[in-house]
Amino acid sequence: MRFDSIHNYYETLVVRELIQLFVKDIRKMDEDYLQDIACVALNMLPSRYVRHDVDMAFFLTTGEREKMDNAVKEAVNKAKKHVDEQDDDLGRANTFQHG
Repeated sequence: MRFDSIHNYYETLVVRELIQLFVKDIRKMDEDYLQDIACVALNMLPSRYVRHDVDMAFFLTTGEREKMDNAVKEAVNKAKKHVDEQDDDLGRANTFQHG
């Protein structure tokens, strides 16, 4: 039995938001930094597991989709702020500290 098609729908939304937020610089940015923001943001959001993104999109109302998009924007902005504020000795963001 394979389970590799199951994923959290919010992962797709968070990645899209990161791309929009950093559209001009995304290719030059530190991958660890972006992944840290994504992880922190995803931990702020509820889990919505699906096999195919189209399944979720089909069952969402416009209002539900807007609510999810707004929650993702807020989570990504808070996560970015958190990661930016957490500097370790190497000068790189550290998401394991709580401040």
